[in-house]
Amino acid sequence: MRLNHANLGNAIFAKFLTEVGTNSQEIIKIPSTIHKCQDLKELLSAVYPQLDVADTSTPSFLTERTILSARNDDVNAINIAALNIFLGNTYTYLAADKMVEDDEIDPSITNRYPNEFLNSLDPPGLLAFKVELKVGCPIMLLRNIALKDRLCNGTRLMVSRCDTRIIEARILTGEKFGNLAFIPRISLTPSSAEMPFRMTRRQFPVRLAYALTINKSQGQSVKFVGVDWRTPVFSHGQLYVALSRCTSFDRISILLANDELDSTTNIVYPEVLL
Repeated sequence: MRLNHANLGNAIFAKFLTEVGTNSQEIIKIPSTIHKCQDLKELLSAVYPQLDVADTSTPSFLTERTILSARNDDVNAINIAALNIFLGNTYTYLAADKMVEDDEIDPSITNRYPNEFLNSLDPPGLLAFKVELKVGCPIMLLRNIALKDRLCNGTRLMVSRCDTRIIEARILTGEKFGNLAFIPRISLTPSSAEMPFRMTRRQFPVRLAYALTINKSQGQSVKFVGVDWRTPVFSHGQLYVALSRCTSFDRISILLANDELDSTTNIVYPEVLL
């Protein structure tokens, strides 16, 4: 549906995407028309050209490109690498952690866990303890803040000002593109059965968004996409989702593992497609 089939190149790309989305073969050969990168630096350069040059980061520049990876750990590593290349001062925001006061909790448990230990925790549903940003970098909201203003989980923005108590940013997606938004710190208390206590973390609900997980990119369209396949996909349809974010072979750049020159893993369960 994204492609104009009057263009022969797009028609071939559409056919390839259909095969990826319906083919249950475990290994898919990557067409030679897709740009293959040798390392992460080349992938970043292909998707975000001149990242180390002043004034290249604009809302229109950022909204039409992204890098995708299957795992959160790989996404975090790519985002940090991109932020280190990008020019500008780094603003570091540390969260405020505290134990939730509860009459049912044994006081000895509270005394047993210092703040340093709470700071090191990263359970599901909890914001990062440390957030590093630069003016001009892309970020993604991790919680719903104002639905009528399209400030919801998954919205991408570009940082325009970093303050102590607020982050000022411009929306990069949807009908509110270009609108100015103000993001405050929020407090979250995760419900994790793995911890013998409850804690609250107060932090800005954002993360860097030079790179996204493949699952998080569903529903988004971009002009240029990079895909990090050093770690293969691990669930149904991830390969198709990653490749179908843009509309042409020549706008895709990929990074494969060293021992894979022209192929990658694909996972499709035919019974799901019935």
